[in-house]
Amino acid sequence: MTTRSDVELRVPADTAYVAVLRTTTAGLAARLDFTLDDIEDLRIAVGEACAMVLEQARADGDLYATFDLGSGELSVTVSADAEAGASEPDKDGFAWQVLTALTTRASAEVTPSAVGITLSMKSALLD
Repeated sequence: MTTRSDVELRVPADTAYVAVLRTTTAGLAARLDFTLDDIEDLRIAVGEACAMVLEQARADGDLYATFDLGSGELSVTVSADAEAGASEPDKDGFAWQVLTALTTRASAEVTPSAVGITLSMKSALLD
């Protein structure tokens, strides 16, 4: 059996479309009854993740987002088509520190044709 994401989006790899992903994130987090603070943290984290993958995105490529909705948890993977030789985001940089401070988990993955970041957050209401 293959697992699938609850929501998948594909948009051009352009900063103009990051707002679409941030808004989708907020809507899905609200659907899971996240607090307003958690929703805003996720919006910021997704924006940072997009900025990091777009730095290495092909100009003619796409930006992808998959959203996996769990019981009180939302996982988001943001990835972009990239040229060969793309590298993982700088995990010592400010943007990565923001991601890890705002989310429960964050990880990065680079393949020969894409660069991606996965982040997850559990609802504060579960604590």
